[in-house]
Amino acid sequence: MKLVILDRDGVINHDSAQFIKSPDEWKPIPGSLEAIALLNQSGYRIAVATNQSGISRGLFDMATLNAIHDKMYRSLSQFGGRIDALFYCPHAAETKCNCRKPKSGMIDEIGRRFGIDLESVPSVGDSLRDLQAGTARGAQPILVLTGKGKLTQEQGELPENTWICADLAEAATRIIADGL
Repeated sequence: MKLVILDRDGVINHDSAQFIKSPDEWKPIPGSLEAIALLNQSGYRIAVATNQSGISRGLFDMATLNAIHDKMYRSLSQFGGRIDALFYCPHAAETKCNCRKPKSGMIDEIGRRFGIDLESVPSVGDSLRDLQAGTARGAQPILVLTGKGKLTQEQGELPENTWICADLAEAATRIIADGL
């Protein structure tokens, strides 16, 4: 099975320092939905792993998070794409849970749910913590320069062998070309 792990905010949709708190605030990054559909059409399954501390901060509730994800799924389906599994961490950083990236709890759960070793599985994010969570399990780190990606690149300290791609569309093309 071919699998790609994606972060949500800054990779699939525009990010906000004030959090994405409603379906109206969820706006796809140009080309990202088409990139997911292209991956699907090329035989890849897609898992999303996203920190959503806005829940524990009281900025939105589970019903709102579900509505945001429903909008994402509907928007993606218009391009013939799908997300096979979505994992989120609702905790704030100070709770020190195992699921919040950069820890690998969500990544571990993806491996269990899909029944695969995550060695060399593409893991796409726009922040260092996204990349660290995947590389902790041997995934191939891919930094996109959308969202916080340019700042992450400037700050350096990227995991070894990190691919740098302009956006998810470029990452998808490279993943398919390299047959990961």
